[in-house]
Amino acid sequence: MTELLCCPVCLDSGFSGHTQAAENPLVFGQGSWCCSHGHQFDQARQGYINVLPAQHKRSKDPGDSKAMVQARRRFLEQGFYQPLADAIGRMLQCVADPGAVLDAGCGEGYYLRQLAAKRPGLQLLGNDISKWAVRAAAPWHKTATYLVASNARIPLTSGSLDAIICAFGFAVDNEFLRLLKPTGYLLKVDPASRHLNELRQVLYNNARDAEAESTNSRAGWQLIESERLCFSIALPTKDSIQDLVAMTPHQHKAGRDGLERLSALTSMTVTVDITLNLYQPDSTHSINEGAGL
Repeated sequence: MTELLCCPVCLDSGFSGHTQAAENPLVFGQGSWCCSHGHQFDQARQGYINVLPAQHKRSKDPGDSKAMVQARRRFLEQGFYQPLADAIGRMLQCVADPGAVLDAGCGEGYYLRQLAAKRPGLQLLGNDISKWAVRAAAPWHKTATYLVASNARIPLTSGSLDAIICAFGFAVDNEFLRLLKPTGYLLKVDPASRHLNELRQVLYNNARDAEAESTNSRAGWQLIESERLCFSIALPTKDSIQDLVAMTPHQHKAGRDGLERLSALTSMTVTVDITLNLYQPDSTHSINEGAGL
């Protein structure tokens, strides 16, 4: 799938209104990827490609930390979220082989690996702004293409993807619309109101239902299918509880008292409550609207 790569620096010029050669292909040679204008990007020994220009970083080390990525890998590999991985596979049955599927904000690649096991005919890509996440994903899944890149600017050619997965991440609608074929799909996965309620009740003194993304139609998209997935998971050890909180924003949002209460627990059962919304581009919406291309 590396034939879909284009130079992020040249792509930036297109978003700034200089459309000529904005989607300038990247070509591999002598250990790095280069465009015809001389912009160069290294391929890491782990197999991923870092195509995140410095000007796209909001910090020196953006995205999930190494510790968060390690916690998420330990947690997910125990199969706690297997029902969600299965639901993602079901909802993407609409994508025919050998369709190109991008996991936008792929983390350490769990959902892509699960999808690859069920659908080996698909062409899979993943991007994440965290180099630690992509560095963890690439060695475990050598048949996919992994990129360090922001969802706000994904250096792939327009109209090249059959589906985009955005699980618990930030959807950038105009960028996703640019990348999808007119018949492509966006699968948006978000927490629903009861998600991890038991965890939040321990962490916060006045825990309320989680804020859930509305299932109403969103600008530029047609809602094709919606599924509410709710199940319980038993966390049998202190380590599994700590890995769950460490892979979520609660690790940084919760106060010291809440984290201490949680650390005293040796087991707990939590509710996983998730919505999966499948969209297609609205044919009345222009993919260039607001994008500068």
